[in-house]
Amino acid sequence: MTNDAPSPTTGNDLLKTLAVTAGGLGFLRPAPGTWGSTPPCAVAWFIVLLGGSTPHISIAAATIALVATLICIALGEFAEQKFGRKDPSQVVIDEVAGQGVALLFIPAFAIETFWRATLTLGAAFILFRLFDILKPPPAYRMQRLKGGLGVVVDDLFAGLYAGIVLVAGLYALRAAGIL
Repeated sequence: MTNDAPSPTTGNDLLKTLAVTAGGLGFLRPAPGTWGSTPPCAVAWFIVLLGGSTPHISIAAATIALVATLICIALGEFAEQKFGRKDPSQVVIDEVAGQGVALLFIPAFAIETFWRATLTLGAAFILFRLFDILKPPPAYRMQRLKGGLGVVVDDLFAGLYAGIVLVAGLYALRAAGIL
């Protein structure tokens, strides 16, 4: 049996639960993984709104991916015990990490205008969700790893695949004179 709602017995358990559920986003339904993928895109979008550039987005995305990965690795076993299964749906810190990876290499021309930035970040979001759901090799096999590493590595691969397809697509659109 699994627990959908947090039932921490200590303040430490509450903090751990909030960490692995990305502040509680993992409890939102439907599609908690989709909810968990939103914070890195939101941060990137706000960076654009504040006049930031692609290096700012890359630094923020790398920081988010690294911190989320470390949280997932450190607390993966706690989460699996708390929710009673391997890679529980409530744990979305792995999606935060993977989405951060997908945003790492966005070229400057892709965020030159508000709408171009919005479409680029939207495409990064959709591509990450697609690759996270499909889990092309070797991502699917990586889930077999134990603990937090098994929870997060497939998402890091999904982020890498999404980032590669995003950047290739952006450069193809630019070469075609569309961007």
